Amino acid sequence: MYQLYYYPNNASLAPHLLLHYMELEYQLLLVDRKNQAHKSQEYLKLNPAGRISTLVYQDRPLFESPAICIFLCEQHPEHKLIPPLGTFERAEFFQWLAYLNNTLQSELMVRYYPHRHTNDEKAIPAVVEAQDERIGEALQVINDQLQDKTYLLGNTISACDFFLFMLAQWSLPVKRNPMTFDRLADYLARLAKHPTVMAVCEKENIDLTPFRR
Repeated sequence: MYQLYYYPNNASLAPHLLLHYMELEYQLLLVDRKNQAHKSQEYLKLNPAGRISTLVYQDRPLFESPAICIFLCEQHPEHKLIPPLGTFERAEFFQWLAYLNNTLQSELMVRYYPHRHTNDEKAIPAVVEAQDERIGEALQVINDQLQDKTYLLGNTISACDFFLFMLAQWSLPVKRNPMTFDRLADYLARLAKHPTVMAVCEKENIDLTPFRR
């Protein structure tokens, strides 16, 4: 059985979506961020970075959401959420997962935690405004990729789509939010109706109303 240490609408959302989609046997273990449980000595033994999420499998912990997603996909290749080894499509999978994690998610983290990037409190609004522009640029790249595609990699759903849905949810407060891009908005509206997305978001109390069109 898999154990997923999670917090609602956190970086654990993408692994949670994969676990549900693949109908795997798993246990959800809430990490109470409000009480700084992710910084506790007990949790740090599993995840020395003190972040969420962490997956435990056969008593071995694995952290960082992209790594967890890749592991789950490779453990269960029959679900075809990652392209086959040695194919160009697999390289594209890693390209987009890296872009989502290293570009879009990184820009979102600066936007939501601007105090970590300046010692001047007066500069925080300017940091947030600048990040809104960077996030909009990243979303534009993704919107362009969706031309003539049902999913990010083509006509077949992959782990990248679940990861993108997680980040799109976080991007809603941004000025040029995902629903302001025609292709991206249509894509997210479809994903929001996916049975796995609906079930997991109900479990995590995530409102899907913003994705309706």
